[in-house]
Amino acid sequence: MAKVLSDKLFSVFFAIHILGSAVLLPAVVVEATWCVARSDASIQALQTALDYACASGADCTPIQSSGLCFLPNTIQAHASYAFNSYFQRKAMAPGSCDFSGTASASKSDPSYGSCMYPSSVRYESYDRSFFGPCFAEYFLLNFMSFLGS
Repeated sequence: MAKVLSDKLFSVFFAIHILGSAVLLPAVVVEATWCVARSDASIQALQTALDYACASGADCTPIQSSGLCFLPNTIQAHASYAFNSYFQRKAMAPGSCDFSGTASASKSDPSYGSCMYPSSVRYESYDRSFFGPCFAEYFLLNFMSFLGS
């Protein structure tokens, strides 16, 4: 189910055209996906897949010793970051979150502390029909009132 953008993404808006006027309506997050290491994968398989991801386009700088995602210093955590980076850089192409069975797609954000995992967030603008035929006009009037005050 779609949910309204959190304050993290409050600045994303879509313009729609109503009666010759552009109206800004907040966006809706439809879906976000991350690629993470499977908890049942062996350390050896994770290391092999981690090496492949880093050598094949993943941004592995954040999991280096001076990076924001170095801690916890585990193969599981580092592989998750590298797998996700690769997955996002490949635009979530089919098969780009498998790594020989050591990874899987997740709808739960694995970010923690200052370690932020990029995600594939898809946005859509509000559909006027969802709010009724007068919502956009109501929003525009209130928005204009807000600007005038």
